[in-house]
Amino acid sequence: MGVKLRKKKGKWYLFINWHGRRKAKCLGTREAAEKVKREIEARLALGDLGFLKPEEKPELPTFKEYSEKWTKRYAEVECKYSTVYGYKLLLNRHLVPEFGQLELDRISREHVKEFAARLAGMGLSRNSVRRVISLLAEILSAALDDRLIERNAAVRILRSRKDKEEKFQPSPLTRDEQTKLLNAARAESLERYALLLVALRAGLRRGEVVALQWGDIQFGADDMNVSRFIEVRRNYVYGRFTSPKSHKSRRVDMSPELRRTLLELRDTRLFEAFAAGNSSIAEEFLFPSTTGSVLDPDNMIRDQFLPTLQTAGIRAIRFHDLRHTFGAMLIAAGAPLNYVKEQLGHASIQITVDTYGHLIPGVGERYVDRLDSEIGPQQSATQAQPAPELDESESLQVVGILGSGGENRTPDLGIMRPSLYH
Repeated sequence: MGVKLRKKKGKWYLFINWHGRRKAKCLGTREAAEKVKREIEARLALGDLGFLKPEEKPELPTFKEYSEKWTKRYAEVECKYSTVYGYKLLLNRHLVPEFGQLELDRISREHVKEFAARLAGMGLSRNSVRRVISLLAEILSAALDDRLIERNAAVRILRSRKDKEEKFQPSPLTRDEQTKLLNAARAESLERYALLLVALRAGLRRGEVVALQWGDIQFGADDMNVSRFIEVRRNYVYGRFTSPKSHKSRRVDMSPELRRTLLELRDTRLFEAFAAGNSSIAEEFLFPSTTGSVLDPDNMIRDQFLPTLQTAGIRAIRFHDLRHTFGAMLIAAGAPLNYVKEQLGHASIQITVDTYGHLIPGVGERYVDRLDSEIGPQQSATQAQPAPELDESESLQVVGILGSGGENRTPDLGIMRPSLYH
């Protein structure tokens, strides 16, 4: 009976046994434990037993209550509106119906595993299941940080799954398909043609397209002027304006045809504005709704894109595939990956590689075959193969890669890409 210290797994613990009333506490270092031991012994000698009373366990919030608090305290403060909107969808659709009425410490690891398995059984993709479980783990991590629970039951739930879904690969439109789509749009109206041309020649997301204002367009002096670009400043998602997906604005170069088309549309809009007594259209949308306000992206898809797709008579695609077509065309034209990244507004070049890397073909065998000739003839167990013939432009590219006079240079992958469209 009394106060004792014990070391367990590298930490020091204080154990109190006073007339059948027991209490234990981890104190970390021996110095801290000995200091507390002396204080406890002094209080016991004076008859102060208040610290031996059992601590009242605070009432824990339910998952629903804490998730609402987490959404307001963290998500709405730190995340973009579109991200918060997605979180709320996952919470309302999956997490709150499953865990909402449970106190936080009643959520077990086994329960979360069964829940993830049921989501997969409902037909949700692996990535969708991962998003749901990751959100649960994020909320429980905050509860752990608030010392409401002792462990996070949702961490690394999917680590044992080895199956992988087939990686998404964009399917860009061919030149012929692009021509048919643009011809159908032009036959409908100049505005529809300009809208689809912005998507195909600038690669803007649908929310970025409808958020464009005339003040965002820099036309330059002429078609050859390098100062012709679109300043992508805004995105329109879930009924709100926000920053572009990468959290920063970007400049997208305009092709001569896109510049001429937007100039033609601008002149029409200027004439209408002057007729109405307005001297500027800088803050007007390029593609407004019928009331002049921002065009809802869903309405744009339904009323303009899908009908034009049907009229053109080409395969069914998503509006976002026009953006993928822009990226694919840049790669086919030999653009460096870093330029493609900047034009598309990717947060990192890894996203560009993951999305469009399969479009960088391995035709380098025609170049790698030339490496043997640079070293000199060697004995081979197989019959020698004739060296591939290269045209003048390809020969210049090989020199650019290998360098003249044996110079060691880093190749620009862009110059090794043949055109995807002929």
